[in-house]
Amino acid sequence: MKRSLFAILIFALLAMVPASGHAAEADFATWLKALRAEALAKGINANTLDRALVGLTPIKRVIELDRRQPEFTLTFDQYINRVVPARRVRKGQAKLAEHRKLLTEIGKKYGVQPRFIVALWGIETDFGRIDGGFSVIRALATLAHDGRRSRFFRGQLIRALRIIDQGHITAEKMKGSWAGAMGQFQFMPSSFEAYAVDYDGDGRRNIWRDQADAFASAANYLAKSGWRADQTWGRAVKIPAGFDAAAIGLKIKKPMSEWRRLGVTRKDGSALPKRELPASLVRAGKAADGPVFLVYNNYRVTLKWNRSTFFAVAVGTLAERINGR
Repeated sequence: MKRSLFAILIFALLAMVPASGHAAEADFATWLKALRAEALAKGINANTLDRALVGLTPIKRVIELDRRQPEFTLTFDQYINRVVPARRVRKGQAKLAEHRKLLTEIGKKYGVQPRFIVALWGIETDFGRIDGGFSVIRALATLAHDGRRSRFFRGQLIRALRIIDQGHITAEKMKGSWAGAMGQFQFMPSSFEAYAVDYDGDGRRNIWRDQADAFASAANYLAKSGWRADQTWGRAVKIPAGFDAAAIGLKIKKPMSEWRRLGVTRKDGSALPKRELPASLVRAGKAADGPVFLVYNNYRVTLKWNRSTFFAVAVGTLAERINGR
């Protein structure tokens, strides 16, 4: 009797599991058919969809990477040493010199200092050397079908198909990260639609291979997000013993004179600049004795690009080191 009940239980459990991968494949094919219909309804050409979607299959590795994103365990010093090594500073200085004329022209047009464009370029793709290598369409389709954040990635996929349909790049050449970020500055398709620029006037916004378009697109992103060309990003500072921790955080803004009055100095102990910028104190890392930075408007704009304190400080740090500071 017990054996019979056990057999029935095993049979029921097995019935709940697909016998092979064919069911999953069929499910993806059905989902893809509905996705194609939605794209057609939104005005994307059938020929574009045929070239981009026919024979498309999910990428198992993309799901693995999405599921196994490591917890952020690096200290601030470890992060800075990894993201802003001396090698990257030297390479950034060389790239700034190599493209100085173009970067200066773009910087003036959009009101963004060239060193910050180069810093973002270096941190995002090591100056165009690393683009992720994944098919953006396959990666986004995989994530859109998966279900964890399907609505977000489905919208990104429709946008990516529209970018192809407009002739900016082919599906085969649209490479990026496993999450669909693409080009030399790792724009998601929504960022491409909002900020990408055809700077050289050839009819395409080529953020993958055209450096003029890529630089101008990054500068346009910052400019439209509120960048100020007359300011830097911030600076490392020292706070006095017994400083009120409640005053640290982006919600607190004070003029520079007030921070001076409260005893905040440059890291070397010298006085803060006399310019009256509205500024906030931020601490990098969770430790109570972690490094503190006095940050301005441009730091906040960098957070719109990537909402990580470590990232925003790294961009500013690399930009200043590229500039010889």
